[in-house]
Amino acid sequence: MSDSLPVELICATGLTKEYPRPGGAARVVDDVSFSIRRGETLGLVGESGSGKSTVARMILRLIEPTSGSVRFAGQDVLAASRHDLRLLRRRMQIVFQDPYAALNPRMSVRQILAEPFAIHKQRPEGGLEARLNEMLTTVGLDAAALTRYPHQFSGGQRQRINIARALALRPEFLVLDEPVSALDVLVGAQVVNLLRDLQRDHGLTYLFISHSMPLVRYLCDRVAVMQKGRLVEIGDVLDICEHPSESYTQELIAATPQLP
Repeated sequence: MSDSLPVELICATGLTKEYPRPGGAARVVDDVSFSIRRGETLGLVGESGSGKSTVARMILRLIEPTSGSVRFAGQDVLAASRHDLRLLRRRMQIVFQDPYAALNPRMSVRQILAEPFAIHKQRPEGGLEARLNEMLTTVGLDAAALTRYPHQFSGGQRQRINIARALALRPEFLVLDEPVSALDVLVGAQVVNLLRDLQRDHGLTYLFISHSMPLVRYLCDRVAVMQKGRLVEIGDVLDICEHPSESYTQELIAATPQLP
């Protein structure tokens, strides 16, 4: 790594999100701050409705925060122009929770995987067809999948296609928004192992959103625990899993079964 590159790839400071409601505003994320170092996986955990996905979408600027700041490789994401934001989005992508809803059923896999290049007006080195074949091979699928449609694949295969699409433009950072929660345990474990291999092989940085502490312990370097929109605990994943200081974290650990 060049000495000129900041160690922290992501730096979120004071992220807050409010939605208007009768009689006031509902604050769904409240003053959340954390950083993610290059090449690491930060787990963001908490029960449903704790604000995890909202935080992730603010980092990617898929939704605008009410207040706070986000820096990506030192660049102010929230101040980026439309042109600069388009360039940033080549470098940071998201894999959504539901592998069934995330793929357009009317598009073939070739169309799905080629779409990022069309949107960003990119021509892959070596040609599009070679890059599409490479993308499928990277996620453990055969090039024959290009002519097929989403309904012809299992849930695990669909999630692999989603991961391949997210990697199309060779990003540095991926948000993984509960990417295995819709899959059965065995298939989910295979996808998690694929994510580990991809991080090792491509130097990726992950924000891994989950409600499963054992899964976070397996995949992540550090963990941040959210409760009711606030960050209540953050630190080394083994330290927090073995010696949680917050009762809420203890409850999360007790509520999810250990991995086999």
